[in-house]
Amino acid sequence: MDHLVLTVIAPDKAGQVERIAQCIADHRGNWLESSMSRMAGQFAGILRVAVPADHYEALVQGLEGLTSHGIRVLIAQSGADAASSSKPIAMELVGNDRPGIVRDITRLLAELKVNVERFTTEVRPAPMSSEPLFHANALLALPLDVPLDALQQRLESLADDLMVELEVRAQD
Repeated sequence: MDHLVLTVIAPDKAGQVERIAQCIADHRGNWLESSMSRMAGQFAGILRVAVPADHYEALVQGLEGLTSHGIRVLIAQSGADAASSSKPIAMELVGNDRPGIVRDITRLLAELKVNVERFTTEVRPAPMSSEPLFHANALLALPLDVPLDALQQRLESLADDLMVELEVRAQD
């Protein structure tokens, strides 16, 4: 079996996911995992698919043919997972929204060699003032040689500058 990682984007309308799933099934592929979302009238997703080696090329051609339905697919060969040299960390933060907040947080994480494995953000009005609040949830891969306390301290010092509340905890 070959494994593929697909990134899809299309206008949001009923039936788009079914078209992708049908194409995969038609070529004996197996839909293994995915994350999909609607945003600003567009549908976007990332998924991992297994396909028998002798059906690989036909599946790729089928996925490329979805452009006739407005579905664009970017295809990448899935690599093997490396032996874990990190530990999973969940991070949640809330703060006053401002341009550059994601850049500043991700720059700090990159400096510490922390890999961002999942990252979701949104801006919502604050309950009392209706001021825009930035919310982020992330799953991070903290290198084994970086103490959790060090990450916590660096994020807290950044939080003071950004007026961000955060919670970092080790995942089981």
